[in-house]
Amino acid sequence: MPNRLGSAVSPYLRSHADNPVDWYPWGPEAFAEAVRRDLPVLISIGYSTCYWCHVMARESFSDANLATQLNANFVSIKVDREEYPDVDASYLAAASAFTDQLGWPLTVFATPTGRAFYAGTYYPPTPSNGLPSFREVLDAMADAWRDQRANVEDTAGRLAAALTSERATERGALPGAAEFEKVVGELLDYEDTEFGGFGGAPKFPVAPVVDFLQGRALIDPRAEGLVRRMIEAMENSPLRDAVEGGFFRYSTLRNWGEPHYERMLYDNAQLLRIYSRASDRTAEEIASFLLNTLRLSDGGFASAQDSESIVDGTRVEGGYYHLDAEARALQTPPGLDEKVLAGWNGLAIGALASAGARLDRPDWIAAATAAAELVGTGELVRARVGNRISSARPTLEDYGMLSEGLIDLALATGEVRFAVRARELVAEALVDGGFAVPGGADPVLTTNGLVLENDPSEGAYPSGLSVMARAAIRLDQLGVTGLLDTAIGVLETIAPVALSRPISFGSALGAMSMLSMPLRQLVVVTTDRDSRMARDAKLWQGGVGIAVTPIQAETFAAAGFELFDGRVQVDGGETAYLCENFVCQLPVTTAAALEDLLSQRG
Repeated sequence: MPNRLGSAVSPYLRSHADNPVDWYPWGPEAFAEAVRRDLPVLISIGYSTCYWCHVMARESFSDANLATQLNANFVSIKVDREEYPDVDASYLAAASAFTDQLGWPLTVFATPTGRAFYAGTYYPPTPSNGLPSFREVLDAMADAWRDQRANVEDTAGRLAAALTSERATERGALPGAAEFEKVVGELLDYEDTEFGGFGGAPKFPVAPVVDFLQGRALIDPRAEGLVRRMIEAMENSPLRDAVEGGFFRYSTLRNWGEPHYERMLYDNAQLLRIYSRASDRTAEEIASFLLNTLRLSDGGFASAQDSESIVDGTRVEGGYYHLDAEARALQTPPGLDEKVLAGWNGLAIGALASAGARLDRPDWIAAATAAAELVGTGELVRARVGNRISSARPTLEDYGMLSEGLIDLALATGEVRFAVRARELVAEALVDGGFAVPGGADPVLTTNGLVLENDPSEGAYPSGLSVMARAAIRLDQLGVTGLLDTAIGVLETIAPVALSRPISFGSALGAMSMLSMPLRQLVVVTTDRDSRMARDAKLWQGGVGIAVTPIQAETFAAAGFELFDGRVQVDGGETAYLCENFVCQLPVTTAAALEDLLSQRG
């Protein structure tokens, strides 16, 4: 039996390389084989730090007898959801027709053309807690394919048609002050007033919503209080690793207890940005985790650290994290998923750059720069491990998250090349008045007619659409013309559903909030980027703040960033320009004058 997973880029796929299951990676070969053999397809989707994925691998996919059954009756495909998020989204949508207990491992049964006809999640080796055994499920699916083919094909066809059918997009006006007040009120109603955060168990950080609320806190004290209570509850809870820093993915209990112990790059990148505005100590701990645990030798950041480890010879979930620093030093740390994902690295680049500027940590900015050199130059790729590049196509989230991260890095360093690259990425994704992946969606999904329209909904991190809109808005704030109308049009298609379900659309609401408030821009031209006036620019909230040298200001202007036109030093000295929507007041040349000006503006 050929080993098709041993050389995979994904550590998750490589962890299944020695299974007796005849696995195929995602690609046209697996479906061609299913057509040739006239067999249904088992699509097993998971990720490297997924606890129950590993449990099912040990219990079922390592079982030689069960593998014989699988190999005889199915063509089996193993998918890393982080490498192929569009594939995961397509089959997750299909699975919702069969179960409301969505999660991973995702177990999908499909026709040889990839159309799902049944799906579930984890299946135990023997019947347990109302779940059939995996063997029983395999028997039922094989029997259905053999004896009820017409019904199976009909179910799969109708489901695929329902999921991929064109739907009219409802547009709505972007929210104003009254609508945002209502959104904050709804989030307050959803607050857990006893333990902090939103809702009951399981409880997630929902970082995009917290980020939105931090923006509204500048003008709404209710939002400020809600954010403060939530971030204080999280940093004082078991969700935060008090030894090595960083936050776990979620808590299984309402009181933030008993975390699910993966530590994800996307969570911690977003939370670094949030805590850098609220708690220096916690921000420093998160940055320490990113730099000392997730940072790889090539400068990129691993996607996650595992929840499982071997402690004193026994495999246990979370066991390592129950130890103090001295005891941890005697154990092997949980493994890393060393995939470097462009989008998630974009989140880390932006967070380290903005937090580094705010908290005066040049080492964080240097780390962001190194990651940007790896993932932000040359051709954009979805995933890499070392020198190996995944065949997965970049997604809209890669374009948007990396663009926004590079904008933050440009603001932190004054280096125009990062802003230029961000502008290029946004331009590449512009299509027909909206945003789409250049070159189209995943080719297998496209061939099989399984491509879903761009999904605006958000979970633990922003959707591709919302982060593309944010990047376009921020480029417009720097004086790049021709992008704002597209961002507004995209957000108008999201506005109705975002306003009806704010807990699921924090990033989109944040982008809309940016557009609802006056644009304030502060440019300090100085030869000392660590001066008091430069610090004022770095701490500026509610708009654009940047400190640049005279040469950097000239370079930005020459590159087409109109905010920097005419930004020169007055009489050869340090000079600050405070503007609103590109209309600037007379420049000031002393720190005291700037602080007086800023205090007048609020």
